[in-house]
This record gives sequence, structure tokens and C-alpha cells, in this order.
Amino acid sequence: MMAVARILFLAHRLPYPPNKGDKVRSYHLLRHLAERHQVHLGTFVDDPDDLQHLPTVQRWCASVHAEQLHPRLARLASLRGLATGEALTEVYYRSPRLARWVAQTVARERIDATVVFSSSMAQYAQAHPAVPMLVDFVDVDSAKWADYAHQHPWPLSWLYAREGRMLLACERRVAAQGRRSFFATEKEAALFRSLAPEVAESVEGMDNGVDAEYFAPEPGRASPFATNEVPLVFTGAMDYWPNVDAVSWFAAAVLPQLRAVHPQLRLHIVGRSPTPAVLALAGDAVVVTGTVPDVRPYLQHAAAVVAPLRLARGIQNKILEAMAMGRPVVAAETCVSAMRVVPGQDVVPAREAADYVRELLALLADAPRASALGEAGRRCVVQGYAWPAHLQTLERHLQHTLKAQASLPLAAMAPNPAGARA
Repeated sequence: MMAVARILFLAHRLPYPPNKGDKVRSYHLLRHLAERHQVHLGTFVDDPDDLQHLPTVQRWCASVHAEQLHPRLARLASLRGLATGEALTEVYYRSPRLARWVAQTVARERIDATVVFSSSMAQYAQAHPAVPMLVDFVDVDSAKWADYAHQHPWPLSWLYAREGRMLLACERRVAAQGRRSFFATEKEAALFRSLAPEVAESVEGMDNGVDAEYFAPEPGRASPFATNEVPLVFTGAMDYWPNVDAVSWFAAAVLPQLRAVHPQLRLHIVGRSPTPAVLALAGDAVVVTGTVPDVRPYLQHAAAVVAPLRLARGIQNKILEAMAMGRPVVAAETCVSAMRVVPGQDVVPAREAADYVRELLALLADAPRASALGEAGRRCVVQGYAWPAHLQTLERHLQHTLKAQASLPLAAMAPNPAGARA
């Protein structure tokens, strides 16, 4: 019989609405926990538009502390980490107010376990070591910063390399204190085991999923495209640097070669908060939509969906959603290799510009193959990427943790009244 627990859930961004990659995952974690346990949510709101959704989240949770975070001010404040020898990411998400709320909640509600989403939020749970902690790292963020360092000139290369080192040290401390650590793919989990061998036995993959009932093609859904164009689609939050890099590179290196064969081909960049660099791409060959009320029409009626991500890691929700919509997808080989798919049958991998050109031209010239690829992709998602099955991994370890706690002497479970470091 499943034990019902008092859970503290800490997420670096309000887990609703699920309109970008990390929020899709944190949303499903929150809904899973809230449907089975009493959840107390501590989080930040970094987009003022999300404030309107607070009442929805409050209905799911026993209590919510949602603190507004101003990214520009937080970036400046995070520079204190250069003096203190800490990862800037950890300082970026540091708040005395949230630390006090966590301490009060742990003491008042006698929290049974903490579920942390993103290593930057673990600092609040680490202040209360008597409460067992499960951590969803999602990706090895320290490795992302190391990758960024190779893409930028000095002094950013130095700053990003430093952040990679400091954040890895932070991740290792968090994993050592946590009962279990999860990553969005087994490949990311294996990478972390190699970087932190001392915690290898407590690390595992927990795949992303997709709501295949919501992301499903419908015959009556209207197309947002002009009748005479050949639409390629890229989706994602367009203030996220790997997405900006992907569309900028694709528009410069791939799109001109495709349009030389198909002059009516257009790349539609569909996603919120496009940066000036993304907006500058708009023209005859590129459409930048900004926020749209529903991404599904763009996916369903795309000739193909592209995900030329050169810097992102792990399973990409944008790829799963496009596959669920039954569209042919050409994606970065590094992203495809993280998935449980048959390359070339469920999704097409590509690495260089010539690969994207060759594969996309082949799909545009062979409608039956494009259709078969879309159908195979949807089958793959429906059979292997359902959220409920993946989240049972979290629930299983949570139940094991609760049983282990129940066997401890009462003195060992006494809450720590101290707050996190401010």
C-alpha cells in the first residue's frame, strides 16, 4: 500500500504553465506528487506572465511560496560567487525569504521528504539534513557550462569554464547528500557517474515523457501556413541560448541551400520571448511568431520539424512533441542518441549542415516516406514515452525513502530549525 507523505517540492521556476522544456518536466512531477501526497511548493517566478497561473498551482498544493525573481538583478547578485568561491548559478537562486519559508514549513508541517528539481534549489534542502532528499538534476548542468566555454572567446570562456568547475563541485555535494539522483536520460546519468564516481550507485535515468493524447494530430485542425509555402518548424523558448544558436546556425548554414531547391520553403520559429538576434532573422525565408496560443497547428501542418541543437543535452521535449504529432523530425545526432529510438525510422539524426540539407530534401521529395516516418515516430512516443510509467521511478524511490525514515528513532528525524545560508 502506498504511503501518503508530506512533501516539500523545490523548483527553480514555477512549474506551470508547461510551456518550455524544464517546466514540462517539473509540471508533470508536481502533478504526480500532488495527486498522491500533500505537497508544499517553494519556487521562483521569473516571468511576470506566470503570476496569473499561481491560483491554479495553489489549488494543487497544500501551500505555495512563489517568489518573484528579476533575472537582471539576480545575474548581478550572482557575481558575489566570484568572491565566495561558489557557482554563480547557486547564488543566482539564493533567497533569505525562501530559506525562512522552507525552515518554517519543515518545522510546522513535519515534512517527510524533499523532492528537488534542479541542483540550484538543493541548497534549501541541504540546510535540513534530517529530511531525506531526492534530486532531479534533469541534465548535468556543469557539463553545459563547460560546453559553452568552448563556444565563446575570453573572458566569457574563462567565466563559463569556472562555472562548470564550481557547479560540478556543487552537484557532487548535492548528490552525496541526496538519497537518489535522477537525470533525464541514461546517457546523462552515465556522464554524471563518470564525473562523480563516489555517488554512482545512487544515480539513475528517468526519461522525459510526452502527453500523447494532447499532442495528437486532428483532421479538423486548421493550418496556420500559407497554401503556397513549404513550412519547416522549430519550436522552443526563444530566449534560451541553445535554441537561439540552433535557429541562427540553421538559418545561415542550411536554409539557403534548401531554398535553392524549394524557393517556397520557410522556417517558422515558434516560441515565446524571441531575442533581438532571433527577431533579426525574420524575412522572406524566416517567420518568427513569438508566443502562440497553441503550438499544435504549427507542428501538425509542418512539412518537417527540425531540431538542430548544437549545445543542448538530453531528451528534448520539442522532439517528443513533434513525433507525437506524427510529423517527420530531423534532429541533432546528439539529441537522437539520447533517445530510445531507431534512427532513420522514428526520427532522422543529422550532424553537419550537409546532413540536414540531404535529409530534408529527401523527405520533401518522398511524401510516403515522410508520412511513414511521422507515423513511426508517434508509435515510438506512445509506446515508450508516457509520463506515468517514467514517474513511477520517482514514486518507487520515494516510497523506499519513507519506509526507511519510518524505521529511524524519533530523535534522528527531528527537524533542523535553522534556515539555509543567506
